[in-house]
Amino acid sequence: MLFRGAARRLAFDPEDGLEVLAYGELTVYEPRGDLQLIVQQLEPRGRGALQLAFEQLRGRLEGEGLFDAERKQELPAWPRVVGVVTSSGAAALRDVVHVVERRFPAQPLLLASSRVQGAGAEDELAAALEALDAQPDVEVILLVRGGGSLEDLQPFNTERLARAIAACATPVVSGVGHEVDVTIADLAADLRAATPSAAAAAALPDRERVAIRLDRDARRLVTAGRRAIERMRNRADAGAESLRLQAPRERLAARRWQLVAAGRALRREIQALLAARAAGMAASAGRLETLSPLGVVARGYAIVERAVDGAIVRRAGDVAVGDGLRVRLAEGELDARVEAAREASPSGSRRS
Repeated sequence: MLFRGAARRLAFDPEDGLEVLAYGELTVYEPRGDLQLIVQQLEPRGRGALQLAFEQLRGRLEGEGLFDAERKQELPAWPRVVGVVTSSGAAALRDVVHVVERRFPAQPLLLASSRVQGAGAEDELAAALEALDAQPDVEVILLVRGGGSLEDLQPFNTERLARAIAACATPVVSGVGHEVDVTIADLAADLRAATPSAAAAAALPDRERVAIRLDRDARRLVTAGRRAIERMRNRADAGAESLRLQAPRERLAARRWQLVAAGRALRREIQALLAARAAGMAASAGRLETLSPLGVVARGYAIVERAVDGAIVRRAGDVAVGDGLRVRLAEGELDARVEAAREASPSGSRRS
């Protein structure tokens, strides 16, 4: 006998012919003298319950078409805001931030923090996805976490999270675990990346490629302008010759003047366009440099991280006396240890 409450707690669906190990208690149904085994837990023999549950869920959702290539969305080339779903203290978030600093420092990120393992984590992950999907400026969402055991990755192998991903109007890029790990979330996402860093790289433009593209477009604009001027010059010469043959000298002079004026106006317009493009490129480069955290460090500030886990220290309360610190300067790093920690009181004075 397997009652409904115990059945809900199973990590897999029992199937006919499946060999299992049953745990429970023996009872006797006195009216008939039947001996009953009241099952509390079942484990599949030969295959782990989590692996079997993964295979069963994958087959069922695949049969529904949830993983079909036709429903996958394309990623935007220039996302206004990139949403990130992960734990606020996870190494996966630091990996994403490092990729942003290197690849496109001006890119805004919006974090929806969630637990990434443990019972109920799938509900938090799904809620974080839904919250970011409701933000109009978020144009791509990264669902990331580092590697772990099959038990650690279990929230990413649930039907709840798979359907939340499929329901997102915003493209979702998954970067869960290591390269060899494949989860149900990976299959449901619009794009699966091997790692959190790879997910960030897939969603972001590359500033070096952007600079190359702008330079190429500028050269094309100059070339097109020169060709337009040459065509107008040829037309002017042909028109002048026609006027010389068919019209009085005054009309010819007036026509020449108009063509010369048009040519000068076109040159001025092309020069203004080129100057505007150059100014825009210079402003973009300046904004990138201003927004880069490395630029802040170069002006005399430092980035302080706890040595034990690499977490950024923002308040005195983030550390305790004796904690090791790593201080990143504009040139080089320092290893330090906390001798005292003083927090600012509401009045502005400091207290230990």
